[in-house]
Amino acid sequence: MRKLVAISVAAMLMGSAASAANLVYCSEGSPEGFDPALYTSGTTFDASSRNVYDRLVHFVHGETEIEPGLAESWDVSEDGLEYTFKLREGVKFHTTDYFTPTRDMNADDVIFSLTRQGEDGGEYHNMTDGASYEYFNSMSMPDLIESVEKVDDLTVKITLTRPESPMLANLAMSFASIGSKEYADNLIEAGTPELFNQQPIGTGPFKFVAYQKDAVIRYARNDEYWREPAAIENLVFAITPDASVRYQKLRAGECHVMPYPNPADLEAMKSDENINVVSQEGLNVGYLAYNTQMEPFDDPAVRKALNMAIDKQAIVDGIFQGAGSVAKNPIPPTMWSYNDAIEDDPYDPEAARAALEEAGVTDLSMSIWAMPVQRPYNPNARRMAEMIQADLSEIGVDADIVSYEWGEYLERSKSEDRDGAVLLGWTGDNGDPDNFLAVLLGCDGVGNANRAQWCNEDFENLIQQAKVESDQAERTRLYEEAQVVFKEQAPWATIAHSVVNEPISTKVQGYKIDPFGGHVFYGVSLTE
Repeated sequence: MRKLVAISVAAMLMGSAASAANLVYCSEGSPEGFDPALYTSGTTFDASSRNVYDRLVHFVHGETEIEPGLAESWDVSEDGLEYTFKLREGVKFHTTDYFTPTRDMNADDVIFSLTRQGEDGGEYHNMTDGASYEYFNSMSMPDLIESVEKVDDLTVKITLTRPESPMLANLAMSFASIGSKEYADNLIEAGTPELFNQQPIGTGPFKFVAYQKDAVIRYARNDEYWREPAAIENLVFAITPDASVRYQKLRAGECHVMPYPNPADLEAMKSDENINVVSQEGLNVGYLAYNTQMEPFDDPAVRKALNMAIDKQAIVDGIFQGAGSVAKNPIPPTMWSYNDAIEDDPYDPEAARAALEEAGVTDLSMSIWAMPVQRPYNPNARRMAEMIQADLSEIGVDADIVSYEWGEYLERSKSEDRDGAVLLGWTGDNGDPDNFLAVLLGCDGVGNANRAQWCNEDFENLIQQAKVESDQAERTRLYEEAQVVFKEQAPWATIAHSVVNEPISTKVQGYKIDPFGGHVFYGVSLTE
């Protein structure tokens, strides 16, 4: 019933709107919430940070370079410890049915947005039950940020405990989105702080209007945007989990943009005169993360044995169908510091079986977690899990497949006592290797983004040295060494890197693939 509601809402909007000012995006899933500080999922960022919020600095649309955002300029001290941001004057927060701001964005909002994510964030820290601030913690921000201070209403100084080479790029990420302190104060006073995560207020190009769970999200253009207002008047996310249904709706003109097509549909899409398929090498990796704190997965020999049982080329051929390549490292080959000298674990079932026996592991049973949604790094997680299940059975391992609703999947998979191995992946958020290696595999990420629950001293020392090193050649050397440790220890089975394909209506103008996997609709317009 919910799927029918989503389709009818989108069709109604399209039918009423032969208008070129209304764009419908057939999104692949429901957001976990609308407060980007709380999550790491691209689905959630599309619905929140990428269209509703701004940050101090932005990535240039479709690129990885930094440009001014809510900060019009900034200075960094010679020792790399102090970042002083000059804020734009006259930036308006959204006026909606549920909030009317009485002042412009200022330093108080920046301080609120960053400090609430730390344990000393006071009453702002737990506005949402169970708030974990996964990115903030996984990126070592509690230890890194010494203070966030107000110099004056339009000047903020961030002081660090140590240099952090990717700091500016980090502040362009979704978790660093700037929210309204005034709005938070109003909600706390009214006794409804949870609405901060349900009815967002930002400064971005689109204002949140309404959300019907698992069906549709509505946005309206922010006519007071500090940049030129968006060309799109009404933006609709028609939540459509099934890729085949998304394709049907795109062909029928019921949506203008769809993510994550079935690879088998690409040729037909490319031959359709009403559809453009834009493609780009993805800054991503898909992987199977073992829980390295649970026996027998705490033994690297067991993990490497299981890796040798997985026929990754068959997975890429069967699931990605020409739109992917086998992964051997935890970062994509398009990223600087990629260590191409690494030798991948061979596909060798007999050697895998022998290695398990040598490790003393017999009659192993385990779970494989399969995502319920398509992602850039995995177009069909259920089928991938089935193929891995079949491969493991060949060496005597009995694997069952489990799954959950997307938000629950992400939350449950963070648990340090999670069973088995989880299929997940990552699309880079800032163009720096730190965003993969530290966030996904560093010790601070255990219990959060580090789904392998892996904390290795040698690896940790290398990535921490790379964080404070300013010379990129030396950072490259450190990251290359870290990849050697990763391969020896095998907390993941690295599966694949994908090509990103975005089918869009030929009516859509100005749309660019986001290298960080997002869907950004500022700068996009429609023809009649």
